[in-house]
Amino acid sequence: MRDILPEIERWISEGEEIALATVVRAIGSSPRPVGAKMAVTRSGRMAGSVSGGCVEGAVFEVALAVLETGQPRLVRYGISDEQAWDVGLSCGGTIDVFVEPLVRKA
Repeated sequence: MRDILPEIERWISEGEEIALATVVRAIGSSPRPVGAKMAVTRSGRMAGSVSGGCVEGAVFEVALAVLETGQPRLVRYGISDEQAWDVGLSCGGTIDVFVEPLVRKA
């Protein structure tokens, strides 16, 4: 979180709405550990990573939907090591990502 905190603070000061995605479970090999975070703004800015690039686009879309509805979502992404190698990824495994709107406390 520390690595994306400066961007989040700047976006808050600019009045951006932000969704925060967090890896809450990793099964098998995964490029990012539990606790890895990615922030997405309604205007399309992004900081951080939950997968090293393999599912960032899908998480980005979920984050925009979460900002639209205000409802958090738990999503799962996975691929076997064999399938990963076939499509050019470095590892397989499964990650669960919790995506929530970032709410500022007054």
